[in-house]
Formats: sequence, C-alpha cells, structure tokens
Amino acid sequence: MSDPDRSRPTRSSYKAWRTATTRWSDDDVYGHLNNARYFDLIDTAVNVHLHEETGTDIRDLPAIGVVAEVSCRYFAEMGYPRPIEMGLAVERLGTSSVVYRVGLFQGDGDEACAEGRFVHVYVDNTDPARPVTPIPDVIRAAVAPLVV
Repeated sequence: MSDPDRSRPTRSSYKAWRTATTRWSDDDVYGHLNNARYFDLIDTAVNVHLHEETGTDIRDLPAIGVVAEVSCRYFAEMGYPRPIEMGLAVERLGTSSVVYRVGLFQGDGDEACAEGRFVHVYVDNTDPARPVTPIPDVIRAAVAPLVV
C-alpha cells in the first residue's frame, strides 16, 4: 500500500462546495478559529451535502452513517469574520463505508487552510451495532459524483 498524498491540497482537489459563516464565538482566546470548530465544519460539510443531494432527512433512512474516524491537518490560521469555503471530495466509496476529504479555505488563496478526513460507516438505524451492506442507493447516488 502506498503512502497517502500529504501535500497541501488545492481547490481543484474537491468536487462540491459549501460556505459557512464565522461567528465571534468561533475564535479562541488567541484570536483564531478554535480547533473544535474545524471538526464541526467538517461534519457539517458532509451532512449538509447528504441532506441536500438526497432531498431527505438522512436520520430517517433505514441505514445511517456513523462516524468511525475524523481527523484534521492544519496548514494556515482561519478566524472570524471571514466566511469559510468547504470543499468536499470522496477518497473511497466502499460497500459499507465512505471516506470523505473536506478542504477548508478562507480568502482567495488556492491552498487549503486545513483538510479533514471523515469516515462514515453505515449501520442499521434500529441496531447501530450492526453494519449494513451495501450503502443505501440514495446515499451512493449522492456521493458517487464526489469520488476523486
């Protein structure tokens, strides 16, 4: 297995985009975006995409995606008051899981300020201990165009 690309991603690395506003309370005492907010943005980018592309409340599907892994690489500071653009791509679309990459950009630059990795594993909505195969068709249709 080869090592993953660890270079700083650019805007061309992503397929779908969302924009988030920043709030005064998003910044920490040092005047830059609090680490917890990055993870909130990553989670939001994925779930807003799924909601908008499926046209349904994804919490009501027979199989739901639960977070199995989340991480973030930081490249440059972000903070209030500028909006954040969130680029979304799918690194891997499996039979029961999806691996997303979410690039966070602030300002006009081409390079990401941060990149998150977010893994959804699909489980039975009534029994979260039971993985589901395959991923629901409505989810697969929403994320397949994001595969890079």
